[in-house]
Amino acid sequence: MISKFIKVGDKIELQAVERTAEDRGTGMEKIYNSTVQEILTEDTLEITMPMEKTKLILLPVDSEYDLVFYGEGGLYQCFARIIDRYKSNNVYLLVVELTSNLRKYQRREYYRFSCALEMCARNLQEEEIQAIESKMPYALTPGLPLKQSVIVDISGGGLRFLSAQKYEPDSLLYISYHLLKNGERKKYEVFGKVLSVRELENRPGTWEHRVQYYDMDRDTREEIIKYIFEEERKSRRKERFD
Repeated sequence: MISKFIKVGDKIELQAVERTAEDRGTGMEKIYNSTVQEILTEDTLEITMPMEKTKLILLPVDSEYDLVFYGEGGLYQCFARIIDRYKSNNVYLLVVELTSNLRKYQRREYYRFSCALEMCARNLQEEEIQAIESKMPYALTPGLPLKQSVIVDISGGGLRFLSAQKYEPDSLLYISYHLLKNGERKKYEVFGKVLSVRELENRPGTWEHRVQYYDMDRDTREEIIKYIFEEERKSRRKERFD
């Protein structure tokens, strides 16, 4: 029940599910600020109209938004559709209808998205590790064999993958995989530190690895996070219409 987690006066961040032409032009997605004005039912809320400086932002009726609530118990997230807007007692308001369940929100970097993505990997060579750790210019050693694996979840902080190859904890890996960016496949070449390894009980000879990205630049991390949230939104929209 939403009233157990969200209270009148709680702050909200709204982000459009469908990107506007302006967002696409800048490469950024606008985040609007609001507050909970009234809890009308367990799936409808009255919230304040967002403002920028002194300008009201008239969000359109029937548009869908990704909402993050700053509740007393932490951050909570859901998707919602604007079903009405009006002025009451000199306050401009929106009525939003929740279109997904409320859930505990994880920080963007650590939100894990379940998937099945092909990847390949190998252990980094000692000279590669030394160059990376000393921040010296380097080039990856070409022609070394790569092992095929499958990523089963991914986040802005790392990934989990299954492989017939066992990599040792604390080892550093070169990892390569593709993600969709602006409708096209883009190759990502990243480094990862193996945090844990276990053999699957129901699949002997298959190893599950948890990996933390290592020495990753901010732009690459943001691209991965953006991919994850776009895919999550697609998945939720599909669930709504199935």
